[in-house]
Amino acid sequence: MSSQDDLFHPVIELPEPTRQARYDRLIGLDTVKRQLRKEAVLLADPDRLHAWARQHHPGTDPAALQLFADRAPLFVFSGDVGSGKSALAESFGCDLAEQLDLPVYLYRLKLATRGSGLVGEMTALIGDAFSYVHEQGRRARDPRGVNTVLVLVVDEADALVQSREAQQMHHEDRAGVDAFLAGVDSLAGARLPVLVVLCTNRVGALDPALMRRAAATFTFVRPDDQQRRAVLTRALHGITVRPDTFDKLVQLTGPDTDRPGYTFSDLTQRLVPAAVLQAFPDGPLRDEHLLTVANELAPSPVFAETP
Repeated sequence: MSSQDDLFHPVIELPEPTRQARYDRLIGLDTVKRQLRKEAVLLADPDRLHAWARQHHPGTDPAALQLFADRAPLFVFSGDVGSGKSALAESFGCDLAEQLDLPVYLYRLKLATRGSGLVGEMTALIGDAFSYVHEQGRRARDPRGVNTVLVLVVDEADALVQSREAQQMHHEDRAGVDAFLAGVDSLAGARLPVLVVLCTNRVGALDPALMRRAAATFTFVRPDDQQRRAVLTRALHGITVRPDTFDKLVQLTGPDTDRPGYTFSDLTQRLVPAAVLQAFPDGPLRDEHLLTVANELAPSPVFAETP
């Protein structure tokens, strides 16, 4: 059986400062964050749903509770590049840890689980990965209730669980998808504090059977005017910027007839750093630095799914 180091990147206990800061910087995703919090809390600790039912529907056993119990603890994060999918997937455990008052362990699956192409290797690696999180999930839940939560993140999920309907798909890849579906099914109804999050730019490429199993799909889009203003205001906190400059920045970073608007990462990882570099080391960051960069910097191209 493969070791933890073979299957996952180093495991991270949440909350921790780097990912907490990353979660806090995800401005404009408040609606997604709220819905994700409710979904994650109930899947990680189903007893909370039963407590809600006892309080608000005493003396009954609502059928809806069984529907929740049968769901797979699987989320799909889909959307364009730079829209915050991976950042949220790796950081929402900080918020979940606060809500549950429990440590959350972040597991990130290595794409090496695809194997080297040997017959049966990919299937065995995926099976080992789910067996490992299953075992850790059993340890995390004792008779007294949940004491830790595991979040398994699969980035670039379309490279691992591409639709089996694709004509060019190799038999080994199909078997790997079957193994992944079996792993997800093993968690459905198991009442283990394990959550699986798939991130993809190509949601249309994911296997339909996997999409049917998802408890929730979250779609990430490029920020609108209000969101871009909020992101820039936070990113430039502590620096004096004129209100009319913010207005111009919001306009310059929005969609135009011949190009899309900026992504979240375009704003925080490209525009603002580039403006700082223009100012450094000769003087302070000024409005004209920001406007010059916004006029010259092209936004990330839209990721187009290929059939």
